[in-house]
Amino acid sequence: MQITGQMLIGKKVVFGLAGNAKAIDPSTNQEIEPVFGFATTDEVEQACLLAEQAFDSYRTTGLEQRARFLETIATGIMDLGPVLIERAAQETGLPVARLEGERGRTVNQLRLFANVVRDGHWLDATIDSALPERAPPRPDLRLQKIALGPVAVFGASNFPLAFSVAGGDTASALAAGCPVIVKAHNAHLGTSELVGRVIQRAVADCALHEGVFSMLVGAGSKVGQQLVAHAAIKAVGFTGSRSGGLALVTASGQRKEPIPVYAEMSSINPVFLLNQALTSQTTTLAKNFVDSLTLGAGQFCTNPGLVIAIESEAARQFLSDAARALEDKHAATMLTPGIHQAYVKGTAHLADISQLQLVAKGQQAESACAAQAVLSVCSGATFLSTPALQEEIFGPSSIAILCKDFEEVVAVASSLEGQLTATVHATTDDHAHARKLLPVLEKKAGRILFNGFPTGVEVAHAMVHGGPFPATSDSRSTSVGAAAIERFLRPVCYQGFPAELLPAALQDNNPLQVARMMDGKLTLAS
Repeated sequence: MQITGQMLIGKKVVFGLAGNAKAIDPSTNQEIEPVFGFATTDEVEQACLLAEQAFDSYRTTGLEQRARFLETIATGIMDLGPVLIERAAQETGLPVARLEGERGRTVNQLRLFANVVRDGHWLDATIDSALPERAPPRPDLRLQKIALGPVAVFGASNFPLAFSVAGGDTASALAAGCPVIVKAHNAHLGTSELVGRVIQRAVADCALHEGVFSMLVGAGSKVGQQLVAHAAIKAVGFTGSRSGGLALVTASGQRKEPIPVYAEMSSINPVFLLNQALTSQTTTLAKNFVDSLTLGAGQFCTNPGLVIAIESEAARQFLSDAARALEDKHAATMLTPGIHQAYVKGTAHLADISQLQLVAKGQQAESACAAQAVLSVCSGATFLSTPALQEEIFGPSSIAILCKDFEEVVAVASSLEGQLTATVHATTDDHAHARKLLPVLEKKAGRILFNGFPTGVEVAHAMVHGGPFPATSDSRSTSVGAAAIERFLRPVCYQGFPAELLPAALQDNNPLQVARMMDGKLTLAS
């Protein structure tokens, strides 16, 4: 499939006229052909109106047809073969093996949502039968969830496939019955076009309204603001910076009809090393921590940006072992020149904090946009008195915090902003302290790991990839896993309806064969 530099608005391919850009190879800092045109105001309007026109027909598609649509997208992405991987590698500097794994995750989450659609649990079908003899009488009440409406999705810089055009936000919104307009990330425009054309073709192959999917290119501040402000858009999915996410939240709040913005923004993902675990596994913990810190040049939203322990001989040995492991790590290419510049600026700012000491650096960068890993250390008191140490530095930089006692460990945990993850390493002998720490972490993070490291997010039914602000703009949801569909649904109650007008999921004979709550009791499909 040839990359042409065009956007996808419904069934059309369009070369926008409101400016243009090329993708950049971050390993060389050189531009990559072709030129991509930016969406005009009229083109954004056209995509929104098509999505609005598609909504009623798409949200009422049968469960099997919608599931097949998602599976068709997954098959189409795999059918792109090496063309997709080669372009993504060129645009991101990520290794082929990493991108092949990410492609697998992308198609697997599409297939997961196909299964979610089929089983129908997301409909939350609930029936409270009429009680005419009761005083006062109860009417027949039936509830199901329906799609919110067209969704604007913003591709992320650090996952050109799994959090991009056909990523989790798109998959979960399409599964819910919502048309999607993707604002492609300018860091991987060619990759986005390839995947976008797959979705566009799947829309046609599955006989869906053309407005079910569109993909736009342009400056995020302009196209993004216009999308979020448009009356047709009913929700937003975003993964990126805190400033970008908050700008979308602000724009939503200024609408006549505010809409939910599900923004994943900022997290430093603390790792707590309790005493006995640290003493018995010092070298292993140090190696695994450094591997997690430097994975993918540290460009994961779950990157361990803090490691916390009580000051001890084992803690100092951990730092020594971590320093040796870090010094062996090659500098790795970051995704974009802008991300690299922000990383260099952030680590330079850390170096200016007098009470923060350098532990070690990785090997020096020898190519454009390559990041040198950094590990620093400070006391618990310094961390508690220096708010700047809580600011996320996107890349392979972490701070070790050595506390005077366990009470200070708890104080550090209590001072943290909201996080995507928090990790505890503990043996059985540490469980008493773990019990005191866990209630604090439950209030701070969406996912708590025990004896692991946070990089790596499994796409599954029980996964939560979210957390209190500023990790996300809405801590009640997740952007990864089957529960992500809930973001794009709302409940509707049908009171006293004649049988022939009821939605299929609420009809007495249960033609969809979905699990339902019947008069307060769960009934499974027959």
